[in-house]
Amino acid sequence: MLIQIVTHTPFYVWAILALLVYRGVVAMRGREVTIRKLFIIPVIMLALSLQDVVAKFGAEFMPLSAWAGGAVLMTLLVWKFSSAGISAGASPGLVRVHGSWAPLAMMMAIFFTKYATAVTLVIKPLASHDPLFSTVVCASLGIFSGYFLGRLAGTLQCWRSIQKSTSAALRQPICFEPALSSTRGA
Repeated sequence: MLIQIVTHTPFYVWAILALLVYRGVVAMRGREVTIRKLFIIPVIMLALSLQDVVAKFGAEFMPLSAWAGGAVLMTLLVWKFSSAGISAGASPGLVRVHGSWAPLAMMMAIFFTKYATAVTLVIKPLASHDPLFSTVVCASLGIFSGYFLGRLAGTLQCWRSIQKSTSAALRQPICFEPALSSTRGA
């Protein structure tokens, strides 16, 4: 049965998996990027999970509220309790993003949740009407998407403080002379 599932999976699904693995491996290394590029993965992961919720369970109150509840909860938790992992870039407009394995793990969680849900619904089509199944799947997808949103929110907050500290440092006069004269007098 497992071989049938794998062989009947469309090729584009494996291409998406390869792309997600690639992006996850890239996220494991530190790199310099523009702030605009930091929006790409969170927006894609948000769209992938929300599209799956609507396609498999409908645009109804229960699936969407389970998804939104999971997304909001995880967004707030990650924003509040995780470090942003960025620092000022070498040139203006760039930030240095520190590497992490967590984006790869979350991308794989979204992919395999979507894949397992699709397989389950092929085998048992009425499962989409099971309230427990739909709530668990939708909340899980929301939680995984919320991770990316929370990380983005934390990164933007950190970026704003980097910009404020950089602009404050530029506005302060640099005084070398008093420091030199005070050390000579001592």
